[in-house]
Amino acid sequence: MSPDDSASYAGGEIGASDIQSDVAVNDGEVTGELKFIDGGIPALGFPDDGYYLGLKFSNFAEGLTYENVKVSIEPSAIGREPQTLDSDKNAVFKVTDKDNQKIKVVQSDNAGHKNIQYFGLSGLELEASTGA
Repeated sequence: MSPDDSASYAGGEIGASDIQSDVAVNDGEVTGELKFIDGGIPALGFPDDGYYLGLKFSNFAEGLTYENVKVSIEPSAIGREPQTLDSDKNAVFKVTDKDNQKIKVVQSDNAGHKNIQYFGLSGLELEASTGA
């Protein structure tokens, strides 16, 4: 799992560098800085101001593809269900409590075997909001 600075979301409306900088994933922890986004990202179903994390998922278990992977943020402050990845393998999450939320990745094969991984967010820095 890694950030992709060339990634774009909402049909190219917003790029990874618009929402975050220096994001990295090491030893089960996501680090970097999240920018405060006024107005959210409505095209992705996030209509509220806040902090958003975009990640690209890769390195799946042997024999699995993006279609076998569901990702989520837990707990989800907005009640969003786990998402099955699509072909771009990118996902965006609303971070509301970096010290208590985690990214959950579930890889499942057709026989029902699951590999579950969690990635902490407490290493993230949050840019100050504009207060507007």
